[in-house]
Amino acid sequence: MIYNKITEDILTDIKQIIGDEWVISDRAGMEKYSHDETEDLRYYPEVVVKPGNTAEISTLLKLCNRHLIPVTPRGAGTGLSGGALPVMGGIVLAMERFNQVLDIDEQNLQATVEPGVITEEFMNQAAAKGLLYPIDPASKGSCFIGGNIAHGSGGPRVVKYGTIREYVLNLEVVLPSGDIIWTGANTLKYASGYNLTQLMIGSEGTLGVVTKIVVKLIPAPTVDALMMASFNSNQEACEAVSAVFRAGVIPSTLEFMERKGVQWVIDKDGLTFDMKPEDAAFLLIEVDGTNPDVIFDDCEKINAVLEAHGCTNVLFADTATQKEELWRIRRTMGVSVKANSVYKEEDTVVPRAALPQLIKGIKEIGDRYGFESVCYGHAGDGNLHVNIVKANMSDVDWNTKLNDGITELFELTVALGGTLSGEHGIGFVQKDFMPIKYSPVHFELWRGIKQVFDKNYILNPAKIFNR
Repeated sequence: MIYNKITEDILTDIKQIIGDEWVISDRAGMEKYSHDETEDLRYYPEVVVKPGNTAEISTLLKLCNRHLIPVTPRGAGTGLSGGALPVMGGIVLAMERFNQVLDIDEQNLQATVEPGVITEEFMNQAAAKGLLYPIDPASKGSCFIGGNIAHGSGGPRVVKYGTIREYVLNLEVVLPSGDIIWTGANTLKYASGYNLTQLMIGSEGTLGVVTKIVVKLIPAPTVDALMMASFNSNQEACEAVSAVFRAGVIPSTLEFMERKGVQWVIDKDGLTFDMKPEDAAFLLIEVDGTNPDVIFDDCEKINAVLEAHGCTNVLFADTATQKEELWRIRRTMGVSVKANSVYKEEDTVVPRAALPQLIKGIKEIGDRYGFESVCYGHAGDGNLHVNIVKANMSDVDWNTKLNDGITELFELTVALGGTLSGEHGIGFVQKDFMPIKYSPVHFELWRGIKQVFDKNYILNPAKIFNR
């Protein structure tokens, strides 16, 4: 697709639509919008716009469609797959002014929010009313709910509560044509034609721009218990994961962490955590609910399973402060890895019983290609974040051999019944690996859907798949 540049006349029209103060065209002002958290990639747009209402977005997209100008929607810029990178130039559509929680409906356990609301801020507002919004990715303190929808986000609580797909009821969306639609209904059931709401979730801003979101809430649990279990090997820890569920317990979170990742967090943040020399891997397990006796019984069952699978120690968090410190280790691990070395992060997901084979295969692939890896993630739902660390790998090998190693990693993941991404999305950096999992028929269907919604391919081009 050949796109047009933004002329002075078009820039004048954009400013008339959005307002001069909300249009950025100088390079220094656009720097923060040239990247997200994906590696060290930089792509500058021609213009950044910050609309304040749905009508402005509608008028802007009509203009861009008419002049064939690419538009890249952007949330908080915390993504890890390059979804917010304006690789074709054009306009970055920054949604940061859409930052209001419009309504929390306590009667129907629903809320209406704008896409620029920070996830944790919304969680806190719901919690103040005794309600739970359980979608809490590691970046919850900075990421936007709109970005979570774009990537089908989950977080640690997916294992019990499900992904964001289970909580979005309805969306107001501006289509690339400028048309404004609601995708569904504010109901718990929906059997009225194709489910456009679910189609929008995970579409990474390629089909429309979300401007309002209706989500389901649930009563908040009142009791929780948190434990950190130590193991002498990655595989023993991973083997314990599915065993917990087979014992009849569904924890609210079950996270896996390698020793090196924990050590890097400790070194970076100065946390106090007593690791034994033989500790190679850890499971962070939380159980929640409303009945303390049930919670205690579940913890006993989990403890028995852990001991039967080689667990060497279980630390029960006694205080809120200790719980927060343990969670801080897990939630800041990605930042610590990124600060320690040049790296690439892959977001593999397999059936949880296949985790031992996956972690074993990852290390074997690393040995063959000469890279190290630090793995952690949502083991309870089979989602393992594989951080490939450059360490002592030569620049030549990093730039020439690594791609083959990642290909093998994804081939292993698919062979184990998994897929390429559990929650980070495909975006810009993973799209070339999609044929490992998906057939030409899949690509034909996706391109057909894209064509129906966005006939001129202006909206977040060059993402998920190549045209």
